[in-house]
Amino acid sequence: MLVGAQTPVPPEVAARSYLLLDVTANQILTQKDIDSPVEPASLTKLMTTYLVFDALKARKITLEQTLPVSTRAWKMPGSRMFIDPKMQVPVEDLVKGLVVQSANDATIVLAEAVGGTVEHFVELMNEQAKALGMKNTTYKNPEGTTAPGHTTTARDLSILASHLIRDFPEYTHYSAIKKYRYPGTPSTNDTNRNVLLFRDPTVDGLKTGHTEAAGYGMVVTAKREFPNLGSGGRRLLAILLGASSENMRANESQKLLNWGYTAYDAVRLFDANQAVATPPVWKGKANTIKLGRQEAIVVDVPAGSAGKIKTQVARPDPLVAPFARYQPVGSLKVSLADQQIAEVPLVALEPVEQAGVLGRAWDAVRLWIK
Repeated sequence: MLVGAQTPVPPEVAARSYLLLDVTANQILTQKDIDSPVEPASLTKLMTTYLVFDALKARKITLEQTLPVSTRAWKMPGSRMFIDPKMQVPVEDLVKGLVVQSANDATIVLAEAVGGTVEHFVELMNEQAKALGMKNTTYKNPEGTTAPGHTTTARDLSILASHLIRDFPEYTHYSAIKKYRYPGTPSTNDTNRNVLLFRDPTVDGLKTGHTEAAGYGMVVTAKREFPNLGSGGRRLLAILLGASSENMRANESQKLLNWGYTAYDAVRLFDANQAVATPPVWKGKANTIKLGRQEAIVVDVPAGSAGKIKTQVARPDPLVAPFARYQPVGSLKVSLADQQIAEVPLVALEPVEQAGVLGRAWDAVRLWIK
């Protein structure tokens, strides 16, 4: 996060903890108590969704496949899509029930399908949290019912939500659906609780949560187009936990998003696969190596200060072949007014094979002289 005299002053936000992340630049713009443990409530379902999308991507289940409704799923209290054991429900409808309706019955059906049992699915949730680097999260169930030790943090939720967006772009459109109900079921719970979907056309996800203990929480993301960023646009992600009402969580989350888009400019420094530097290589079949990123390098700076950005490549010296494609090699340090604001890892954009015996011997002599 940017600090110092130039840092834009964030708005007052009425919530226990919050975080605003620029997903495009991978920079936290403002935060409060992001490592404090909180009860996630239905934000738990973001991890359930991650594992379901992962199973879909791996073809372990398909959207067209139908699943039976267990008695356990049918008897789930709380938010539901009103399915029962007489039904065989397509996975795509269950995904919509999970994501749009926050349905606990759909959650259990999907957990049983992916994990075999709910208990094993919870084990998978905790394994995935660890794999993603969510260091302060423990799951006790897939739906978010209050349970001792069932906790997460704003930081961990931002890690999970960012991965959900990046890892499964083909499925995240479900979180932008405003209304859904399974044919033949009541319309009681057919409206997405993310009211920002109805207020802000740039908002396209992700999830809300509420219990008495947790208060009102929200993980919301928006993507707005900017000419300098190309077709990818600029995506912000706001995590807001412990608000006092449904309307308050929406208003405060919108406040964070609007502030992030206006207080900071996103600057595209290098395109995807563009060489940031082309330093010399020793003992290789090529004399140089192209360093860059597979995706565009974007940084956020306080509005109006883009002209003051300075960059510097930090890398080992000498660089001695071989290098594999996309092997990490150094980093790009970005500073503003002599203060480092970002450090972006660089990779080898092309492989560099080791030279033959004579070439290596000659470079060895040159290195010794150098």
